[in-house]
Amino acid sequence: MQVTIQRAALSGELKAIASKSHAHRLLICAALSQQPSKVLCSETSQDIEATADCLNALGAQIRRENDYFSVVPVWKALQKERKLYCRESGSTLRFLLPVACALGGSTQFYGEGRLPQRPLSPLYEQLQLHGCTLSPQAQTPLCCSGALHSGAYELPGNVSSQFTSGLLFALPLLEGDSTLRLTGKVESLPYIQMTLQALEQTGICIRQQGQTFQIAGGQYYQAPEICKVEGDWSNAAFWLCAGALQGKGICCNGLWADSLQGDRRVLSLLRQFGAQVEQAKDACRVAPAPLHGIEIDAGNIPDLVPILSVVACAAQGQTHIYNAGRLRIKESDRLQTVYEVLHTLGAEVQLQEDGFIIQGKGKLQGGVVQAYGDHRIAMMAAIAACLCTEPVVICGAEAVNKSYPGFFADMQQLGAQLKKENA
Repeated sequence: MQVTIQRAALSGELKAIASKSHAHRLLICAALSQQPSKVLCSETSQDIEATADCLNALGAQIRRENDYFSVVPVWKALQKERKLYCRESGSTLRFLLPVACALGGSTQFYGEGRLPQRPLSPLYEQLQLHGCTLSPQAQTPLCCSGALHSGAYELPGNVSSQFTSGLLFALPLLEGDSTLRLTGKVESLPYIQMTLQALEQTGICIRQQGQTFQIAGGQYYQAPEICKVEGDWSNAAFWLCAGALQGKGICCNGLWADSLQGDRRVLSLLRQFGAQVEQAKDACRVAPAPLHGIEIDAGNIPDLVPILSVVACAAQGQTHIYNAGRLRIKESDRLQTVYEVLHTLGAEVQLQEDGFIIQGKGKLQGGVVQAYGDHRIAMMAAIAACLCTEPVVICGAEAVNKSYPGFFADMQQLGAQLKKENA
């Protein structure tokens, strides 16, 4: 799909969609529980559906019903060879690979796009060290067999937090006790905290001492009868940042002020840029004001980098975004693709090994850009159109379906003039 967007000031109010990160976690906990439950989730997406489908393949019965998922848990893991289709969802694969190993049996994981090439080390080696046999990485399907053993696990803290979360889901299912130690500096800590919160709400006890987690074996998941997925700060960040660019401001409802989502930090960063920011218990509003360049450590907020780069283009002076090297192993090499899109649109941007230096000029010129099969690149390009003197044409704009199928409809609601065409 090709989308052409004319420059327009976005203004208005909308409700944040359900958090993809939170939905993954609640669905997994519900599927591993001892009783049926409902997961209230106002919207879905390709990634959320991938997790639900894979949990069904493991033996759960998850159905979409209006604005919620009904979940009948995995009473007994299917012992036949299981085929799990993760689509392009890295969260689905990294969360459920350890879970499948804990349940035992033989499982095949299929991935699409760049997913088969995205690294699984050092989680891959830890699973092998503890009783599982896995086929070579970077091939599809990824086959695993055997049964995961309890024991001492160790992961570097600066790799994907999804590896840590996957083990935290799996290890309580084992008979014996385990420890999980994170070495070095821990990044994306908020996502680990989200996992721990979901586990606690489901009756799983994990003790944390510094960077070591003590996980008792033989635990049982006890999901509440009804649980609710909170609003998505990662996707709402695109609207909040758009509100800082021009127009009368944008208000997003349904965002929990006490959320553990790391991308809630978008508000403090917009304040540092100079934007007007107002926050209530479950809503926030951002409006334009003179913007200036800032320093951004992206270690805990990698998903914010694309849209913050657009704000940097609107700000006067230099913005330095660093500690974002992990973006190279996302749906695209997200450092390279952010650079390519912004450079094409006329930004003064310097690509570095782990980030960018952007000289803000207040406006961009427009042009034809690729989404590179990456939902956040497509959404970034769309918001960048607010700064462009000429239209922006996004090729492969259907990439938004991965996390936010209604993105362009919501953009129109806020005043955008756009045209969709089948490429």
